[in-house]
Amino acid sequence: MSRLFLMFEIRYLPFVMAIVLSAAFAVALALHPNHIWLWIGFGIAVFFLAVGLRDLWQKPSAVLRNYPIAAHLRFILESIRPELRQYFFEDEKDGLPFSRDKRAIVYQRAKRVLDVRPFGTTYNVYEPGFEWISHSMSPTAPSKEPFRVTIGGPDCTKPYSASVFNISAMSFGSLSANAIRALNGGAKLGGFAHDTGEGGYSPYHREGGGDIVWEIGSGYFGCRNPDGTFSAEKFAATASNEQIKMVELKMSQGAKPGHGGMLPAPKVSVEISLTRGVPTGQDCISPARHSAFSTPIEMMQFIAEMRRLSGGKPAGFKLCVGHEWEFLAICKAMIETGIYPDFIVVDGKEGGTGAAPLEFIDHLGKPMREGLSFVHNALIGIGARQRIRLGASGKIISGFDIARAMALGADWCNAARGFMFAVGCIQSLSCHTDKCPTGVATQDPDRQKALDVEDKLHRVANFHTATIHALADLTAAAGLDHPNQFRLVHISHRVSRSDVATFADLYPSLRERELLDGTNNPRWRTPWDMADARSFRANA
Repeated sequence: MSRLFLMFEIRYLPFVMAIVLSAAFAVALALHPNHIWLWIGFGIAVFFLAVGLRDLWQKPSAVLRNYPIAAHLRFILESIRPELRQYFFEDEKDGLPFSRDKRAIVYQRAKRVLDVRPFGTTYNVYEPGFEWISHSMSPTAPSKEPFRVTIGGPDCTKPYSASVFNISAMSFGSLSANAIRALNGGAKLGGFAHDTGEGGYSPYHREGGGDIVWEIGSGYFGCRNPDGTFSAEKFAATASNEQIKMVELKMSQGAKPGHGGMLPAPKVSVEISLTRGVPTGQDCISPARHSAFSTPIEMMQFIAEMRRLSGGKPAGFKLCVGHEWEFLAICKAMIETGIYPDFIVVDGKEGGTGAAPLEFIDHLGKPMREGLSFVHNALIGIGARQRIRLGASGKIISGFDIARAMALGADWCNAARGFMFAVGCIQSLSCHTDKCPTGVATQDPDRQKALDVEDKLHRVANFHTATIHALADLTAAAGLDHPNQFRLVHISHRVSRSDVATFADLYPSLRERELLDGTNNPRWRTPWDMADARSFRANA
């Protein structure tokens, strides 16, 4: 009897209504069997009755059993929660990973529409964490020339003149063919570089003719033997292509450092198979570590081999900084072997990815600013900073983002998601589902057809041009001629409502060759003593 009384509770009301309406329509149809609207009403009522009965009988979901029919509204609302927040409730400074304000500036610059703001800043400038550039009372004239940096040390015979703002690593496979076409076409139009990501140098990179940084990951895609090991012959054959300007060894990725990956067999199409050099229809594995080397000294030797096989092009590596003694072990290997990379790209843990475990994406790896400052100072400490260029990536969107990174030691910056916004990404957070609504992060041929390459490649170039223009204005306002003149003292950070520090206070610098001369700074002495050029393991 108690179960019967449960039916009168509010939570059962939709189910009870389905029963009552089904019975009422059944009676009405018995009296008027030829009435079409009665049949339609009866069908709808019976459908909801069937849903309610199924909810009561199923076992996996307690919510459905306790709230038959009604609980489905919860799941519907939950499924569109990101869209509801983004379109109706999000403030201009809200929204993660990128706020609406940040996304809007990319869209406006990509479309070449008005990108100024009225009335005053919407930031609380007295809130801890607020940052700004100190300006000069004697500003310079904004540069009319695009800012560039020459990459290539003494051992490089084909140095590359790169823009200070380039497209970061995003693989074909994670991005659609049309997205790759638009990005590379925009890079060609705007005169900047496009990093392939570890997914290989695809035909879609080749089509646009834009400058390429070829990234080689642990899967050695595009330069691998059938057993997954590195193939020097295949690497040399591809790296000789004139479109490829630099070769980059990927040690780790900011969003998921220390984590391998797998492209499931159904996604390994003929196109991806040909690009990566893997069998069609089989799981494509990216190991967590490299098989071509196992020590810092061997890593330096491998980078030297990459430079030789590419015909003397700049060779370097990318990493998200983890154990500090491991990077310092690489520094010791540079000194011991006399082999130095031409460049290092520091990726921050705030960087993007198509998919990663929550623990990795949230709590593993060093953020870009700390990683960049560490690498910059380590190279100063061994007297190698002048011969090695530093790139930085990690939520770079605006001219201020670039200026701040360059003050911390970067020679240039890379952006991935910023350029994704330029080709149409709306931050739907569906990259891992293969159902990207804008055709950017999908391999679905119908979805990616919606991305018009000719239109979007111009937007990519426009975004780059407008961002460099904004950087030029900031640089001039600070009284500088080139953004590489930004120093730590130019950037201020509010520590509390009453305390302000410059980056010079927050990121103290090493002296030239301080690590070699024997530092007394325990923050550096301890990891330096732990570092071993012959092992990535810490010295006891």
